[in-house]
Amino acid sequence: MQPSPTSLLPPDLPTEDVVARLTIDLNAQGRFDEGQLLLTRSALWYYNRDAGWQRHDLEPDLQLLHTDQAGVATLDLAGPEGVRARWRFTLAHTAAALRLQRQFVSVTQVLRSGDGWADDAQTRCPTCGAALPPDSDECEACERQLSQPPSTWVLLRLWRFARPYRWQLLAGFLLTLASTAATLVPPYLTIPLMDDVLIPFQNGQQIDASYVMLLLGGLLGAGLLAWGLGWARTWLLALVSERIAADLRTSAFEHLLGLSLDYFGAKRTGDLIARIGSETDRLSVFLSLHALDFATDVLMLGMTTVILFSINPWLALVTLLPLPLIAWMIHLVRDRLRTGFEKIDRVWGDVTNVLADTIPGIRVVKAFAQERREATRFREANQLNLAVNDRINKTWSLFTPTVTLLTDVGLLVVWAFGIWQISKGDITVGVLTAFIAYIGRFYGRLDSMSRIVSVTQKAAAGAKRIFDILDHVSNVPEPTDPVRDPVVRGGVTIENIAFRYGNRAIIKGLSLDIRPGEMIGLVGHSGSGKSTLVNLICRFYDVTDGRILLDGTDVRRFRVADYRQHIGLVLQEPFLFFGTVAENIAYGKPGATREEIVAAARAAHAHDFILRLPQGYDSLVGERGQGLSGGERQRISIARALLIDPKILILDEATSAVDTETEKEIQKALDNLVQGRTTIAIAHRLSTLRKADRLVVMDRGEVVEVGPHEDLMARQGHYWRLYEAQARHAAAEDAEHDANVLAHRLPQPSAHTTGVSA
Repeated sequence: MQPSPTSLLPPDLPTEDVVARLTIDLNAQGRFDEGQLLLTRSALWYYNRDAGWQRHDLEPDLQLLHTDQAGVATLDLAGPEGVRARWRFTLAHTAAALRLQRQFVSVTQVLRSGDGWADDAQTRCPTCGAALPPDSDECEACERQLSQPPSTWVLLRLWRFARPYRWQLLAGFLLTLASTAATLVPPYLTIPLMDDVLIPFQNGQQIDASYVMLLLGGLLGAGLLAWGLGWARTWLLALVSERIAADLRTSAFEHLLGLSLDYFGAKRTGDLIARIGSETDRLSVFLSLHALDFATDVLMLGMTTVILFSINPWLALVTLLPLPLIAWMIHLVRDRLRTGFEKIDRVWGDVTNVLADTIPGIRVVKAFAQERREATRFREANQLNLAVNDRINKTWSLFTPTVTLLTDVGLLVVWAFGIWQISKGDITVGVLTAFIAYIGRFYGRLDSMSRIVSVTQKAAAGAKRIFDILDHVSNVPEPTDPVRDPVVRGGVTIENIAFRYGNRAIIKGLSLDIRPGEMIGLVGHSGSGKSTLVNLICRFYDVTDGRILLDGTDVRRFRVADYRQHIGLVLQEPFLFFGTVAENIAYGKPGATREEIVAAARAAHAHDFILRLPQGYDSLVGERGQGLSGGERQRISIARALLIDPKILILDEATSAVDTETEKEIQKALDNLVQGRTTIAIAHRLSTLRKADRLVVMDRGEVVEVGPHEDLMARQGHYWRLYEAQARHAAAEDAEHDANVLAHRLPQPSAHTTGVSA
């Protein structure tokens, strides 16, 4: 039995010389294999069972580049002359690969500096500088940081969206400061009211009525001023918070639209809807209500504390006694709430996912009588959501009354200490009354701040989920120096491309030259890579190796939107948006005139059936085009592609959803439309591709035959076998159909003629 690669070392290499280690579980062809990549202070060592150990000496100008594409990650050892070595592995080893890459940077920095190695150079994390454990390349500090739940500090990232409204926010802060100060005036006026008015009057002394009116007028004026400032503050900050949330929602959606298709393949629709919808609403409520309350509470506490100490320092110290205990409880509960609300967000996404799956697919649900099953799925997701909320509410229900109890105890202590000071003559009744009034505000704000902990953690969890979208980088990046306003003729050159999806190699070593105006038919068994090749030409994905050229220019040098506006695509499964027929046809060209829309519909042989609709071109097609047949939806999608007059027309099984007669009508239109336009067509029925200039036969991600229909039939190769098999299948279906028709036309035997009595 051969030893495992993880236990091997290059000859004469001590274990302590290994700086980092990475398991390589894919070979150069992308198939699963066992290998090992070792980093030392002088070289990168790679081992596999076939070739043994390979050494790559380290140089100061070398780079180790990490990329991932559709589930497969790549490490490239690159020098000034290009890539020297390449290793592929699954995404399960990404964390170890990133650690090895960081160590590689540290090693090459030492080589560039020429200072030599320090005694502990190997035992330091290149990211944070912390000491690494013996015989380990994992930094415990970095690992703890990666595993932490979302921090409240993530809310500070919202400043990026708040910055355009900074002056409005400053005005709102000043209004908050002024309104808070106004609310603190009435308790202070209770001191002269008690000591100079009420107590002397109770003892039989005369009072100055004008002085009383002045104090009462001060109370009224302070109340009215606080009301006016509070209204202006709330209105202004509510407007700003709504705009911040709207900008955040728009930015998240626009960024989502710019991501590549592989991102959507790994996400649930309901989860994305919940993030952009409910999470931004939650942040809006937090910014407009709770953040404002929090700022008011902080100002109130600070200003009240200053006033209390100015009146009587000892009584103020007694007032603040419960504060450390409440702060400790808030810190303790915050960590539990933080992880709990993140779980709530995830399980609520599961509830939304069930709705997003079931409602669009309600026809399938009813067709297979699975209403009870879907109801069970929803009930289970809802019960899980309920269980997680119950755990959070258990913690919160204990925390809130405890804070209230502590504030009540604090108020009792203040009463007792104040009465003792009055008995000694240190303070007056008016001072104690003012203190009680201020303490009511102080403890009320303290209790409010403790309750804000919950909504703050909810907002932090929501902000993290939104920034997860905003931080994601598309696998189809925009070029740094794009080609502007290209003159497109439609020539497509494919040079030795490869593409992997997950651990599977879908396309490998494929080369093809498509001339401008040429019609190419892609044929092959299901899973041979036809649709993947079309997706790569449309740049829904980027190739793993090789390149695709448009008129001699790499398509990655064009801006994605500029490149795709020259491509008209008709998908195998037509998708229509809720709206009118005219709006769907003009989707790629919103400013199209009615004449242009009608011309595109005529070319797609859709004009006649559109006129038969209740409102013609202004008829609503319903959700996903459910008001139309499959063939009608397909012809509208063809008209939509033709309206933009693309230089490259791609038909991905464009006629698979129509009957034979409709297909013949569409083929007549396509015969005229392909003139002067590069066309790439995938068709289920090979007979529809006879007029193609060339047929490209694909098998297992490779081109196996290229040529016109007659030449390929004469070769009797892959295409001939496909064509003959399909012809035999069609003949068998026709024979079965004729037999069924004949059986229905023949008279059925009666019970009398067969000798069966009633």
